[in-house]
Amino acid sequence: MRQSYAKSRNLKRFLSVAIGKRRNSSGEDDNTEDKAFSVKQINEMEISHLRPGWRCFSYEEILKATDGFHKDNLVGWGGYAEVYRGVAEDGEAIAVKRLTRASSDEQREKDFLTELGAVGHVRHPNVSALLGCCVDGGLHLVFEFYSRGSVSSNLHGRTIDTPTIAAKPTWKLRFDIAVGTARGLHYLHKQRRRRIIHRDIKASNILPTESFEPQISDFGLARWLPSETTPTAAGNGACDVDRCLAPEYFTHGIVDEKTDVFAFGVFLLEIVTGRKPVDGCHRNLLCWARSYLNDGIIETLVDPRLGEEYDMGQLKRLIFAASLCTRPTATLRPSMTEVIRC
Repeated sequence: MRQSYAKSRNLKRFLSVAIGKRRNSSGEDDNTEDKAFSVKQINEMEISHLRPGWRCFSYEEILKATDGFHKDNLVGWGGYAEVYRGVAEDGEAIAVKRLTRASSDEQREKDFLTELGAVGHVRHPNVSALLGCCVDGGLHLVFEFYSRGSVSSNLHGRTIDTPTIAAKPTWKLRFDIAVGTARGLHYLHKQRRRRIIHRDIKASNILPTESFEPQISDFGLARWLPSETTPTAAGNGACDVDRCLAPEYFTHGIVDEKTDVFAFGVFLLEIVTGRKPVDGCHRNLLCWARSYLNDGIIETLVDPRLGEEYDMGQLKRLIFAASLCTRPTATLRPSMTEVIRC
């Protein structure tokens, strides 16, 4: 119990330093225990460069907002976290991500700080905004809540008490979502001092806002890369059987920006075709589409629900980008800078 309390105090002090609000309410000097997270660690995680756009929530605040984490407010879950919708005291709709599983408390804290470090200082119209965090009663991240569900739920009809974009997402919405997601991914890869590799780009992690602006969300597997040429090992990242993984990721667990590029190519195919990356019969979208891509019969790939209601010029752009992004050899895939120019 004492050790757990000490860790909680260390984490709170670490976060207070990160957002520029470090203070000692007792007026005494910090003790050695409170310095468990050093300035060097903070700098390495880039948390010290965060803008004060997020804050620390109290456990009472998020407990009240989610109605005690009521099961009716559960809107998503994954390998190590649950997401609850709620309403903050100021009336803002929020999503509270509660970390639930890890091999150890240390690993859970590491996962929490990694995601906080990745998403806490990104600012882009197509990247989900962090509102804050809470380290009381567990580890929690607080985001804006988007009531339109995910791109996946809108394409395939699976929602959790959330309205959909439309009975069939129109071609314009699909194209705009593809372009917006490309811009968000380009920002993560190319417009930051240190690149962020998302590692989990898929339709269920792209959330449309009320104005249908796509938001890249869920940075639980995200990693930083220190240079333009250095790949990194994926570590203990999950292998998702419901999506198509880049060959180098699936085989060797090695990731760089081209791993995200591959996943984005699959995402484009999902938007165009309306098919899941891997369906209930374990049929692979990429394998199915590749023959049509090779033969140039792109009209066959279009979601039948759209009929003739699509723009041929835009379709060619998306299919061309998808075919480049899903090349088996990572070095032959384009960068996101090249993708947004397609």
